Amino acid sequence: MNAIEPQRPDLARELIARATQSAARRSRRMRNRLNGVEVGHDRHADHVDAKVLRRILAEHDWPGHRLVGLDAARAAWSLALHADEDPDLQRAATTLLKRAVQDGDAPAPHWAHLQDRTLANSGLPQEFGTQQVLNAAGVQLCPVRDPDSLDERRSSVGLPPIADALERVRRRLASANLVDDVATVVLAEVA
Repeated sequence: MNAIEPQRPDLARELIARATQSAARRSRRMRNRLNGVEVGHDRHADHVDAKVLRRILAEHDWPGHRLVGLDAARAAWSLALHADEDPDLQRAATTLLKRAVQDGDAPAPHWAHLQDRTLANSGLPQEFGTQQVLNAAGVQLCPVRDPDSLDERRSSVGLPPIADALERVRRRLASANLVDDVATVVLAEVA
């Protein structure tokens, strides 16, 4: 996937701005640095982000590299990945993202992450092991279908072996000082 000038730089700017703000909100929530009013405002902002992404998907299909560029395509993926309050949006985005991957307009690891998140949010075992839970026992993998062939499936979509991915998540959490006195938090491997 070559770095080319996006067809819709206006959408690119909007997606990047929304994903950047969303990441900042998630970071504050993970660190429990919000009061009740701020949590409400954040949930509203998340809802607005989901609405905007839904509109973009309806008007343009998946906003891949060709339409919005590499950074904005990643931003769209991040917004879809974290739209946990809108499972219909996540399922639709998963389908559109898979087609974009097949067309060479999006990276396969992004689809794998979104597919796993959608499955986990539906109470089903994930396919690629990208979703983990952080609790008092540490980082634990959410349920996975057929764990014996997990690394093979991960390799098929360009993901590293699960042991390497889990170690990277543990290091990231330790460096962010998120492992002490933590409630249960759902995590996603960074792609």
